Amino acid sequence: MDLSKKLYRSETNRMICGVCGGIGEYLNVDSTIIRLLWAIFACAGAGIPAYFIAAVIIPREGYC
Repeated sequence: MDLSKKLYRSETNRMICGVCGGIGEYLNVDSTIIRLLWAIFACAGAGIPAYFIAAVIIPREGYC
């Protein structure tokens, strides 16, 4: 397990705030899959507030 790996919002793979792109890069998964899962989660009702909370909590890429 790589302990130096950190979760950041992506600056290059972003649609709105880079949350799904950053999660995809962190998990080594295509960000499209993360976006589809997040869209399904949003239809359940909690996805949109959770996205914006994640956008506030997760730091931007390159921000120390």
